[in-house]
Amino acid sequence: MSSPPVPCLCLRDARDQRLGTAVREAADHAESALTRMMSFQGSPLPDLDTAHAADPTWGLPLLMQAGHWLSLDEATHLPRALALLDQAAPLCAEAPPREQAHLVALRAVAEGRWQQACRLWDELLLEHPRDALALQWAHHWDLCLGDTLSLRLRPARSLPEWDESDPLFPHMLGLYAFGLEENNLYPQAEDVGRRAVGASPSAPWAVHAVAHALDMQGRFEDGTAWLRQHQPRWAEDNVFAAHLWWHMALFRLEALDLPGVHRLMDAHLTGPATPTLAQRLDAASLLWRMHLLGEDVGARFVQLLHEAAVPPEEAGHWAFNDVHLMLAYLGAGELVQAEGWLARCAARAMQPEEARRSNHAVAREVGLPVMRGLLALACGEAEQALATLQAVRPMVRRLGGSHVQRDLVDQTLMAAAAQVPHAPVGRALLNERLMAKPATPLTRRWAERLRLSLS
Repeated sequence: MSSPPVPCLCLRDARDQRLGTAVREAADHAESALTRMMSFQGSPLPDLDTAHAADPTWGLPLLMQAGHWLSLDEATHLPRALALLDQAAPLCAEAPPREQAHLVALRAVAEGRWQQACRLWDELLLEHPRDALALQWAHHWDLCLGDTLSLRLRPARSLPEWDESDPLFPHMLGLYAFGLEENNLYPQAEDVGRRAVGASPSAPWAVHAVAHALDMQGRFEDGTAWLRQHQPRWAEDNVFAAHLWWHMALFRLEALDLPGVHRLMDAHLTGPATPTLAQRLDAASLLWRMHLLGEDVGARFVQLLHEAAVPPEEAGHWAFNDVHLMLAYLGAGELVQAEGWLARCAARAMQPEEARRSNHAVAREVGLPVMRGLLALACGEAEQALATLQAVRPMVRRLGGSHVQRDLVDQTLMAAAAQVPHAPVGRALLNERLMAKPATPLTRRWAERLRLSLS
């Protein structure tokens, strides 16, 4: 006589999704870590360590740690993430299919197959539309891929399945608001983002989405006021703080309040305030914009380059980072180091074993040409810079990042055009800006540099 089946003792999370643990303490700490991951409030790692200690047989806390390290987009964190995935793999053998799917998707991310990972998360979300991890992680790598359509459509497919009383719901709205903004639906993005912040002031991605919508409309004073209004919530112990200070600085730059930009740099965008590579690259992109306007920021670039301490394995990891690191070398006047950086990135992009990585074609077709154009401008070869950057400009979205981040390419093109007599691309780019948003002080400064009238 066979024994009766043992009932499953596994718990369910706050969204009624089966977990691979029967230990309440482990489940509660994993949920707390998830909230921190969505809100960027503090580090999720202590909660995940506690969850793993409470149930060492449960793989999900290890997967969440691996996803955390991978989402920092630094090659130096890859070994740690891979070790966590290896540790989690045997624990996931009998786990719910949802958790097994996360293992496979994160393994694809670690191997550089970002598009494959996003497809796996899309499949998972068809069955589990309330899987916040899948939504958060796919959103992140959509941004890395420049997949603007998925940034909007993926949360749109899932949001109607969510309970609006769920504490994570405002964060989901924030993801959707950002997707709307990246698809140029600015009024809708602003409405959704404000709704999310109204439901939870501690929803920094929603604050961020509204800031983007205001920036793209040229509403720099509204943007400054918006960030200041919500500053008490996002500026303390929040991983998003440095990036939102960067947005604040961009609003002040749009107003040509250069002393204000310097004050923000001193207080929030240098030294201990920017411990991660992504934060330092934000600082590099801001300094480059100031450099293009003729502001003397060479000493700041030198300090930034010293703080960044870029390891060799970073070259070619992600073309977006490669380009921004090139800005740091050029801004610091380190042309020999810039040429060496370009050579290391090119060497990796040409390796056959790199072909399966999502970054491979992007690096060769977009990242390397952009870096060559930047180097040409720094070397005084404005005509070459103009031709190179103009040719690659239609593909720049593939670098990843946002419209606001990639605008540095357009501003570099205008700086090159200002140095080339009778370059019609300068007027064309200025016309694009004027059709997209009102003439801001920054746009007027570019018109002056290009010797064009806005009347």
